[in-house]
Amino acid sequence: MSLQNITYTDKKDTRSGFGVGIHEAGKANENVVALCADLIGSLKLEKFIEDFPERFIQTGIAEANMIGIAAGLAIGDKIPVATTFANFGTGRVYDQIRQSVAYSDKNVKICCSHAGLTLGEDGATHQILEDIGLMKMLPHMTVVVPCDYNQTRLATKAIIEKVGPTYLRFGRPVWPIFTPAEDETFQIGKAQFLSKGTDVTIIACGHLVWHAVLAGQELEKRGISVELINMHTIKPLDEEAILTSVKKQGCVVTAEEHQQNGGLGESVASVLSRHHLAPIEMVAVQDTFGESGTPDQLLEKYGLMPKDIIEKVEKVLARK
Repeated sequence: MSLQNITYTDKKDTRSGFGVGIHEAGKANENVVALCADLIGSLKLEKFIEDFPERFIQTGIAEANMIGIAAGLAIGDKIPVATTFANFGTGRVYDQIRQSVAYSDKNVKICCSHAGLTLGEDGATHQILEDIGLMKMLPHMTVVVPCDYNQTRLATKAIIEKVGPTYLRFGRPVWPIFTPAEDETFQIGKAQFLSKGTDVTIIACGHLVWHAVLAGQELEKRGISVELINMHTIKPLDEEAILTSVKKQGCVVTAEEHQQNGGLGESVASVLSRHHLAPIEMVAVQDTFGESGTPDQLLEKYGLMPKDIIEKVEKVLARK
């Protein structure tokens, strides 16, 4: 399994994968109900609403109310899918999610677009970089962060089929599609090995999986063998995959479009601190808010590019 064989087939935004996924889930299960806080176009819900208008609720700019309605629908055996921007669907309504969804283990799906820096020009107030941490800390909550359009479509259908509260994080920018359209290996809670290696493990989620692929391809050209893991499920975390890989490689780099505090990297570090001590470096946002700019400008400024992953790999290899 060489990273040199991975290439992208097209480019689409991951939110469009969600739009297709929820429409397919709606066709398969009449209990699927979509809710939206005045962002139908941004969440790509048009096709679902066109075909299932009686199963759509427009709550307006009232996200806390939307979560409460979703919790009520779950009591009635519906499968509510609450949608908005990630900042509004996690941070703004954290109390409602904690009290009305997670605490009572309700079957509510919270599906949020425009997460992370790649939201772009809307700036710091919209670019939530803390949502993974907020949601993974909640008991009963599953947290899924797919890496491209195809995987977001599959993840959407998978979380709807799964019983229990779930947070699905995706984004706004057009991004390379490099996973199969019908990926039979995708399973919530099971990491995906995109390559096997002998020198270093790289564990990434979301948009940064592609940057990890690019970094790994360059490292392979330099004679460094990379084992790349797509950790699409942050919770429950695939601890077995982490330990199996890191015990073999002896070191690890994590990469995510999120704060280092509370993110994927800290979850991986927690596993290693309890079971197998090894050098770890993290590519993530360093305790700061974002700002307005294009996605590429922001990823560059905040150190989330392939070159930044390569730099961390070189650093962690020196610590082996």
